[in-house]
Amino acid sequence: MKGHVDVHLTSVSLFLCLIPFSFVSLYLSVSFSLFLLCLSLPLTPPFLLCFSLSLCLFLSLSPLSLSFSSDLQAQSVSPPAEHSVRLVNGTTSCSGTVEVFYRGEWSGLCSSWWSMMVAKVVCRELDCGNVVAESRGPLFEHNTRGVRLSSRCSGNEYFIRQCDNRGGPGYCFGEYYHHVICSESVRLVDGAGLCSGRVEVKSDQSWASVCEADFDRQDAEVVCGELGCGAPAALQGGLYGEGEGQTWDKEFQCKGNESLLLDCDTSDRENNTCLPGNAVGLTCSEPDDVRLVGGGSRCAGVVERYDQGEWRTVGSDWNQRDVAAVVCRQLGCGSTVSVLPGNTTRGFGVSCSGSESSLRECSRSYDLSPGLTVICSDLLVQPDISLTDSMGGVSRGHQGPEVFRGYSFTITCSTQPQYTGGSFLLTFTGSNRTQTQPAVNHSAAFLFPAADDSHQGNYRCVYDNHVFSHNFSSESELLSLTVTASRLTAFIIIIVVVLLILLTAITTFYLYYMATMRKRREQCEQHGSSCQRQCHGDGLSELQS
Repeated sequence: MKGHVDVHLTSVSLFLCLIPFSFVSLYLSVSFSLFLLCLSLPLTPPFLLCFSLSLCLFLSLSPLSLSFSSDLQAQSVSPPAEHSVRLVNGTTSCSGTVEVFYRGEWSGLCSSWWSMMVAKVVCRELDCGNVVAESRGPLFEHNTRGVRLSSRCSGNEYFIRQCDNRGGPGYCFGEYYHHVICSESVRLVDGAGLCSGRVEVKSDQSWASVCEADFDRQDAEVVCGELGCGAPAALQGGLYGEGEGQTWDKEFQCKGNESLLLDCDTSDRENNTCLPGNAVGLTCSEPDDVRLVGGGSRCAGVVERYDQGEWRTVGSDWNQRDVAAVVCRQLGCGSTVSVLPGNTTRGFGVSCSGSESSLRECSRSYDLSPGLTVICSDLLVQPDISLTDSMGGVSRGHQGPEVFRGYSFTITCSTQPQYTGGSFLLTFTGSNRTQTQPAVNHSAAFLFPAADDSHQGNYRCVYDNHVFSHNFSSESELLSLTVTASRLTAFIIIIVVVLLILLTAITTFYLYYMATMRKRREQCEQHGSSCQRQCHGDGLSELQS
């Protein structure tokens, strides 16, 4: 019995030597060794006592062992990279409040400056689609710590840590969280802004380009709406290059009123191949979220932007002309003429480089900033040009309006009632001849007493006005005028032509008759007097007939 116990003790010792030396593993080894030792004892009270002690020791240390192994497993997973981002408390995996991993923990972001370009990089880092919207979240509570991170991103970065980041942890009282919404299953890549690029659809966790043959105008309307942009402006294969990955193998059949592209019906593609240069590119118009108010024109006034359900005044403490350039560009109002600071307001401040496609691409903050009054070059609306007459001498021809020669006509220039005063200049492309008249009730009439060939050509109205201490002008479309003969002259010409035709017919008939009679007379003279009497009788009957 003793030898048998020694053998077991020796095996236990070897077992203990092979176990890694750690606190938990040591105690687990002891409990297991005690269990083996108990097996060598006969079924007696000492055996039961030994077995109970070993079992209690194992069960008491097993949770510690599991906890320790879980800690080891957790330590084996590398932590996120510094300045990594995530979206929490959103309705989807691609929406929510922005959090940043900084110095070993996730914290809310309370950056004072934020832009759609930063949000665009957030969406790309999370492998979502385009940024659809970014908004101001709730206020940080008192004594709440977060990450004060000022990120300057161009929008081409793949990670926030690649941007120009400044700041660190601190108290965020008085600051706001940032909320971002990204599209989940469609995006536009390699475009010039947020609303242009090559169409790509997410399929099986990877992005696929779409063939031009599988995508039409109604499909484009759904994509533009899903991405928070305006109506489609351009749709063309190869417009923004070719995708490097796979190609979407379905044909979209949208009706145009769907909210998401993947809500549209699809069908199998007839041709399974998509030729190079056919990856569809899409350009959507910018959203109608900027306006100029109080200036008498859509191209002049105080800058406002639609944000979170209401129009807010936009201000800037610096680079005001860059902000104005973006505003005029987005509104299609030409270039900047002047920028005037306004009253300080609690809207939001913006900072632009001047090259952005829309104001939402600029950085912004919710600090107090002076408002901006912007005047753009296309201040005046396009004037109208029309042709009238009082004698019925104007008609509509195949090439445009026509005036009968010798008739009077009037060219009228008019514009919408934006500003008082101003003048109209009527230009004629056929010569250097111009006429100018003051605008009375926003219009001017140019009378021509008698039309002749010198009046034929192209006319244009130019409206000039001096407002906001600057001279502005706007041109109308061309009016092509043709001078033709009058109706009376044309009628006389027709009558003369008809008379000439009748005279020619009568003359021809008379000459034919005379030639026939002469021929018969000659025949009668050759056959004698009886034939002459017959000829005279025939001639008389023919004359009577």
